[in-house]
Amino acid sequence: MKKYVIDAGVLSLYFIGDERIKPYLGKVARGVDKAFICDVNLAEYYYKMCEKLGKSVAEIRYHQIRESPIEVVATNEELTRKAGEKKCKYRGKLSLADCFCLALAELKSAVILTTDRELAKVKEVSVKHFPV
Repeated sequence: MKKYVIDAGVLSLYFIGDERIKPYLGKVARGVDKAFICDVNLAEYYYKMCEKLGKSVAEIRYHQIRESPIEVVATNEELTRKAGEKKCKYRGKLSLADCFCLALAELKSAVILTTDRELAKVKEVSVKHFPV
């Protein structure tokens, strides 16, 4: 079973029907693979959808994700500390939300699925980059 950590950009691609994302999340939907998203990254996705498509769309998609097989991981002491370490290491290069994504991928021994160029450059974990 493969494990993935998803960033906000990949969720956006999924909801617009990007064919590059379907093989990954299709396997997650069938229970073949596992996917995680940090609650910080889900909050990032929510506010971006709210800004671009309005609050009602953000609410619907938020609940769709919460009810999907993607496991939403709440921040805890270990994840928060590790994200802080990553932000210190990558200051000026990665956002705090990206650092939570990276920290979660390390803790879950998972591959990051991302649209972020800078996050795609990290060496601590495997990353699958989807350019937009």
